[in-house]
Amino acid sequence: MPKDWCPFCPGLGKVPTHYDTLLYSNDFAAFSPSHPPFEDVPGLFAKTGGRGACDVVLYHPDHNLTPSAMPADHWAKVVELWRERTDQLFANPDIAYLHIFENAGEAIGVTMPHPHGQIYALPMVPPLVQRELDSARTHRERGSECLYCRLLADELTAESRIVVETESFVAFVPFHARWPGEMQIYPRRHAESLPDLNVAEREELGRVIKAVRMKYDNLWGFPIPLMMMVRQRPARGEHPYFHFHIEFFPIQRSREKIKYLAGVESGTGLFLNDTVAEEKAAELRNAEPTSI
Repeated sequence: MPKDWCPFCPGLGKVPTHYDTLLYSNDFAAFSPSHPPFEDVPGLFAKTGGRGACDVVLYHPDHNLTPSAMPADHWAKVVELWRERTDQLFANPDIAYLHIFENAGEAIGVTMPHPHGQIYALPMVPPLVQRELDSARTHRERGSECLYCRLLADELTAESRIVVETESFVAFVPFHARWPGEMQIYPRRHAESLPDLNVAEREELGRVIKAVRMKYDNLWGFPIPLMMMVRQRPARGEHPYFHFHIEFFPIQRSREKIKYLAGVESGTGLFLNDTVAEEKAAELRNAEPTSI
């Protein structure tokens, strides 16, 4: 097999000759519809089974196109594919949570540079997500307000950590940022999942993602290695206290240095961030594009 052979390029591997965006079943899936279902085994060795799905989302047929260079209307097509797959998998009773994400850059461990992300349909709600859900529910029960709506309102009041604003979305460096230049995108109105956003909002979300990715890559003049996570409510149950959002975890701490999770972060769970949220937001705000 040639060294530069790519199974995600049009006409190669299992990929059709022509596509715009494409949902591709992962060849090395950790979760699959054919795996055993949830196993209710008591005790310390309880296990879930691996029933679920692992999809690769091919963003664009151009192998060399970076996500930041993708047109905004093409990002809107990716968002629409996310929405369609969310509807499909939320209807599956075996699925408890949908994790939509992207790993970008060799420093993250990516071996396939073709622009793509992934969707994991899980038979359980992951521990970190469950902890966030529990905190949001507790806040709602105590004060009858959405924790995320309150956080967004406070960020808009502070203004200093805002990076991108549109009619329906706000991207900001959160006060509690763990990663250098971490950003989050919130819809201004309360929505729990992608299907709760209307067509115009999903198109606008594509423009905001495009702007955020451009700011990252224009900050130091090269594509920053990062992780992107789409956060939605779980597939099962009622979660009125959860607010849809997108998180970006860039691991580049400076032009020359990578942020590693070393002894303190890995051993205690405490993140040591050597950047100041307000200063990093200003850097990103001043990176191109300065408006969208």
